[in-house]
Amino acid sequence: MNTNDFDYFLPKSLIAQNPIEPRDHSKLMLVNRKSSTVSHGFFYDLPDYLIEGDVLVFNNTKVIPARIYGLSEKSNAHIELLLLSREEKGTWKALVKPGKRMRIGDSFKVISKKGNTINGEVLDIYDDGSRLIDLSGIYELEDIGEIPLPPYIHKKIEDPNRYQTVYSKYDGSIAAPTAGLHFTNELLQKLTDLGVKFAYVTLHVGVGTFKPVSVDNIQDHKMHSEWWKLSNKAANIINDAKMNSNRIISVGTTSARLLEHVATKQNSKYVKADSGWADIFIRPGYEFKMVDGLITNFHLPKSTLLMLISAFSSKDIIFNAYNVAIESDYRFYSFGDAMFII
Repeated sequence: MNTNDFDYFLPKSLIAQNPIEPRDHSKLMLVNRKSSTVSHGFFYDLPDYLIEGDVLVFNNTKVIPARIYGLSEKSNAHIELLLLSREEKGTWKALVKPGKRMRIGDSFKVISKKGNTINGEVLDIYDDGSRLIDLSGIYELEDIGEIPLPPYIHKKIEDPNRYQTVYSKYDGSIAAPTAGLHFTNELLQKLTDLGVKFAYVTLHVGVGTFKPVSVDNIQDHKMHSEWWKLSNKAANIINDAKMNSNRIISVGTTSARLLEHVATKQNSKYVKADSGWADIFIRPGYEFKMVDGLITNFHLPKSTLLMLISAFSSKDIIFNAYNVAIESDYRFYSFGDAMFII
């Protein structure tokens, strides 16, 4: 398929710049992939669409304060770093702006919120333009960095925790698994009372989440890789659901990628505890092995996430739903409204 097949026009006014309060008061579009029907509600209506025995699979990754501002030692010019992943002790893989000013051996300094100076240096430049940087001073990441919001959000949020899920636990992402942002502790309790079960998995969301596919033929796209972990407890909950023919519902595309990666890797209808790196590219033609339902936000044009949900339902059904969402003034992207595909 061609990448342009997954393009659509979105008015800028529909790109959500701030989160809805309370979290679960966002709109919820219900998309039935068998009947091709679309209906509307609010996220707090979610218990109406679930039954006892359903399993919700949550990604409990936590966004780190990965955006750091500093000064070049050579020119005293301002630089911006986006930490992508921790490498060996004291070193990070990072994107640096402006990259042309930061070559191998160039040093910089970061002033912490407490007024301390942390010295850094560019150690290497990777083929993709990212840098290996030494940032080995004594500091807490929270003291030198801030939560990185996506590039299409132009307003700062007063509470950085609004870009974290209420169940976030393990540091490692540079972007939130945004389908989970709609859940409140009260809603989770209602679902528990209903008899819905929860499985928590971890996949650290990387920068590739925001990159549109740049090649014409989607078969030529090189998928980014993200670290994941599936615990024994989560695997047992998921396997019990499979054995009892209960639905496994992924909260977000990241949880879906993890489940489908594990099922493909282990070549079994049941899953075992494991961890590693996932680079599975789910696009139309893919047959899902684990996921029966998917809760997700509305995604960017030409993105791998839009291709994934088109594979889960169908491209025609999804694009019809997106057209309805635009006509109905749904809010799009990270702080936007949600869709439940059943």
